[in-house]
Amino acid sequence: MRTPTLRFLADEGCDFAVVRALRAAGFDVVAVCEIMSGSNDSDIIKLSHAGNRVLLTEDKDFGWLVFVSHADSAGVVLIRFPGNARSTLPGAVVWLAEKHASELQNAFVVLEPNQVRFSRNSRFKKKDPV
Repeated sequence: MRTPTLRFLADEGCDFAVVRALRAAGFDVVAVCEIMSGSNDSDIIKLSHAGNRVLLTEDKDFGWLVFVSHADSAGVVLIRFPGNARSTLPGAVVWLAEKHASELQNAFVVLEPNQVRFSRNSRFKKKDPV
């Protein structure tokens, strides 16, 4: 069952098919390319945290921001899908959101074909939905 307050922010590097699939499944998804194209990673992670939105990205730099520079985060899903598995990507992200909704908030998640890894970081801050 999906948590109604689970919301996402899709980084510009996130495959837009993921945005469309999540929206079609009823999730609240804001795409950076639609609201502030060309933003830097630091601004995106701040926007994600301020809006209490789990960040969807294919950019490994967000791992550095969260774990090394200790940027506050509402959660990050790092998507690592090779070219030969891209057709399954939208469905995999929707499955993740539906199956693990309660675990995505305030976690760092790596999503790969047939594998999901969860990490917790004490710097993740819980925020009330805006």
